Amino acid sequence: MRPDSAASPSMSELARRRLSRRTVLAGGLATATASFFGATATPEAAAGTQPGATPGAGHGRPGLLGFPAVQPSVADTVVLPPGYQHQVLFPWGHPIVPSGPAFAEDAGNSAAEQAHQAGDHHDGMWFFPLKGGPSGRSGLLCVNHEATSEQLLHTDGRADWSPEKTAKSLAAHGVSIIEVERDRDARWHLVESKFARRVTMTTSAEVTGPAAGHPLLRTHADPTGVRVLGTLNNCASGPTPWDTYLTCEETINKYFYFGEEPPAAGSVEERYGIGSEEPYPWHTTEARFDMREEPNEYNRFGWVVEIDPFDPTSTPKKRTALGRMEHENAVVVRGRRGEAVVYMGDDTQFDYFYKFVGAERIHKAHKRGRSPLDKGTLYVARLDEDGTGSWLPLVHGEPGLTAADGFADQAEVLIRTRLAADAVGATPMDRPEWCTVQPGTGAVFFTCTNNTARTESVNAANPRRENRFGHIIKIDEGGDPGAETFDWDVFLLAGDQASGATVPPDQAFGSPDGLWFDAEGRLWIQTDGTQPTVDGAEQNNQMLAADPRTGDIRRFLVGPPRCEITGITSTPDGRSLFVNIQHPGDSGTPQDPRASSNWPDFSATGRPRSATIVITREDGGVVGG
Repeated sequence: MRPDSAASPSMSELARRRLSRRTVLAGGLATATASFFGATATPEAAAGTQPGATPGAGHGRPGLLGFPAVQPSVADTVVLPPGYQHQVLFPWGHPIVPSGPAFAEDAGNSAAEQAHQAGDHHDGMWFFPLKGGPSGRSGLLCVNHEATSEQLLHTDGRADWSPEKTAKSLAAHGVSIIEVERDRDARWHLVESKFARRVTMTTSAEVTGPAAGHPLLRTHADPTGVRVLGTLNNCASGPTPWDTYLTCEETINKYFYFGEEPPAAGSVEERYGIGSEEPYPWHTTEARFDMREEPNEYNRFGWVVEIDPFDPTSTPKKRTALGRMEHENAVVVRGRRGEAVVYMGDDTQFDYFYKFVGAERIHKAHKRGRSPLDKGTLYVARLDEDGTGSWLPLVHGEPGLTAADGFADQAEVLIRTRLAADAVGATPMDRPEWCTVQPGTGAVFFTCTNNTARTESVNAANPRRENRFGHIIKIDEGGDPGAETFDWDVFLLAGDQASGATVPPDQAFGSPDGLWFDAEGRLWIQTDGTQPTVDGAEQNNQMLAADPRTGDIRRFLVGPPRCEITGITSTPDGRSLFVNIQHPGDSGTPQDPRASSNWPDFSATGRPRSATIVITREDGGVVGG
């Protein structure tokens, strides 16, 4: 895409530039992070102490991780530490209320039934407490459904594609809002609820902000450019301080048919990946997914969408001020002036970190009947070699973003956010995904999942060629979310010892994706992609927890084969942790759906299903502590 083809510094030179002020042991996250957070490395850390030792030893305070690390796994199960248990709560096809249509093991549910059931490919989610005080005994759970495994969604897979199959696939995308309740036995259940609903690819959504009504968003079905049917490829998410849910539209290119010939080199369509992979067959039955018929429909996706889970009659809002890209998640914090600040990543190799800073205080915007997310400045990150960085404003009229540069107005800057970020000189990263903000410090952590296409353009922020295993970046804005400058560093390099990882060998992992700080400061890391091999076999994807104060990191969970571990949220008391297992066994076929996994039902006549699980401690304590 845009990697610098000039001669690049060696890994050793990059290490000298950025890591000379700290000691990084091969396989020793503890020393790296202890130095990074300003602590003096302990003798235990200098010796490469592995997780499992006394947490926080030598730091004069207890560590945050109170569980023994589990071993890597290739088993068709969910592996947890001793003393922990999990419950499958909400698998694909489960009705959103107990009285809804039951799941058919042969995938024989109709499109109409699917519209009232859990969608497929569970991803980001959030728990909104309803009642019961801080214990969080009941609440609304918002769950994203990123995509579908078409070969498992339908009884006969993609064979004899029809309008009914398109309709079912459209219904299996989007978001589920369910009401859940914990009983006296600490088991969670769905309940009949006035709040329960599905938001799918046929739900009406409103376009708001600077791009609303723009000619590039107008179609035959919507000549106003303000009404869109549906939300698509809903990846991760985030709550707002005003108790709404942000769901992020990610990989939109695979849903639109461009034609037999690929987009022109350098075109907007090429920059957004249109035609780069075989699309879903939706275009064969619905013209809006055929760009020869509706060239602007794809511009109406790739946004952050706001949903009010407490108002089932509300219309989802596509907030265009936050830019159009492959949004991974959106983390909202209050700025020093009381404004909304949103951190985001664009999930593609050689794309960028972003931040939106609202123009007015949250409470004032609401008082005036406006959204805090509709006016403000979108920034993209430049990470310099010396460990400093800048947030570059994407504002029409600035150098590189004028009409002469191909941007007629601010709406075009936002509709073509990637090209705008290219124009101002942002730093291309190794596939940015989730981000999270550390409690207390305000530091922002971003995952860079991997990038095997980086062969020449290594730099301080992306120090490995053919980065199979990924890394995590920390950005420090000095406690001011509205700042335009920051310091940054590499928090960890994932992988095995041969790849130069900075994690202990027995906790080796690859492809960090999901990332979340719990209330006590544990950093939860979820993986999706290439993992190190154990005894010649690539281990299943996993979830780890890290204590940034001590450098301790431990594997907490391993999922079934071919799944992604993603989506993480907790009850306010920290005693129930919700996690999503996405697309287990996705190599199955209509003829052999259980070829690589039969999780979670293990039925002889069923098929693997994405699902939300709930993790609890057998003694009722805080998960992870």
